[in-house]
Amino acid sequence: MTQVVDAVRTLSVSLDERSYPIHIGSGILGEPRWLMPYLAGRQVMIVTNETVAPLYLERFKVGLSDELEVRELVLPDGEQYKSLEQVSRIWDALLEVGFNRRCTLIALGGGVIGDMVGYAAACYQRGVAFIQVPTTLLAQVDSSVGGKTGVNHPRGKNMIGAFWQPKAVLIDTATLTTLPPREFSAGLAEVIKYGLIRDVAFLGWLEDKMAALRALDDEVLVVAIERSCRLKAEIVAEDETEQGVRALLNLGHTFGHAIEAHQGYGNWLHGEAVGAGMAMAAELSRALGWLNEGDVARVQAIIEGAGLPLEIPNDMNAEDFLSRMRLDKKNINTRLRLVLLKSVGDACVFDATPSATLQALLEDFPRR
Repeated sequence: MTQVVDAVRTLSVSLDERSYPIHIGSGILGEPRWLMPYLAGRQVMIVTNETVAPLYLERFKVGLSDELEVRELVLPDGEQYKSLEQVSRIWDALLEVGFNRRCTLIALGGGVIGDMVGYAAACYQRGVAFIQVPTTLLAQVDSSVGGKTGVNHPRGKNMIGAFWQPKAVLIDTATLTTLPPREFSAGLAEVIKYGLIRDVAFLGWLEDKMAALRALDDEVLVVAIERSCRLKAEIVAEDETEQGVRALLNLGHTFGHAIEAHQGYGNWLHGEAVGAGMAMAAELSRALGWLNEGDVARVQAIIEGAGLPLEIPNDMNAEDFLSRMRLDKKNINTRLRLVLLKSVGDACVFDATPSATLQALLEDFPRR
């Protein structure tokens, strides 16, 4: 149930004793009342990156109680730094100041910061509290919600990690005004995904509002973020550790992660790779007889309308994809499991794609 409190919209991720709120509003970044109830104790470590720190770190700290012991750590910015080395820096900082099990880590930044801080919290002294304060669209609608944490490995994305739920997610839509257009488009990939897999009415709304979204219309942004978070919260509540329905959230990701890993993390943004991956998933769904040409054209149109690529890298061949896709975490007993579309708005996990059909897709898909 969504409620409006002082223009801040609040919804809940329902996971019994691990349930937590998502607060969405403009200007809540410097409002301690949205943060203070979720601190485990007086020790607080704010972790951010070199891009976000000059923009929002001081604003975030405004009004924090003098009774708190607040420390901060600024890490490098970029997907290429999503590594155990950087997570170790978080642990080093915590140990250096003697933080205990009642400390709280705060992730102030995009998905990379959120994933690393969550993983650091999951492991430090076998688990401490953390709070997500996402500042990118992608993190606000996807990675900050659901408790997936971790780092990349050179052979595969997010291969090292843990499920560890935050105590709260605080989404300030005003942070999107400083987000580069390319990063904003990357976030739209995850928003579009929700419509494609589960909510065709939302997809239609996105088609109608795409121009307003890209123009950062605040009212439209709040609706898109809230609806995306609500859809993800429903799925996470059904399947917290991705044993079933939660895998549907990976539409386009198996192809997309292969692109990211092969190209070198950070060269293709995650959302860009997912956009191309969703186009690939739609085309494969057509090859299997589930979508028609009009359906595929519709998928392509909304991806392109969001400013995302419809082509894959020119230097990737079929084996480049397959070697990366074989490491996908959804695979069971060496069977490649792909999220595909039975129809627009209805996704499934499918593990019986004929090898010749997949090979043809990977060889013939448009490149750039």
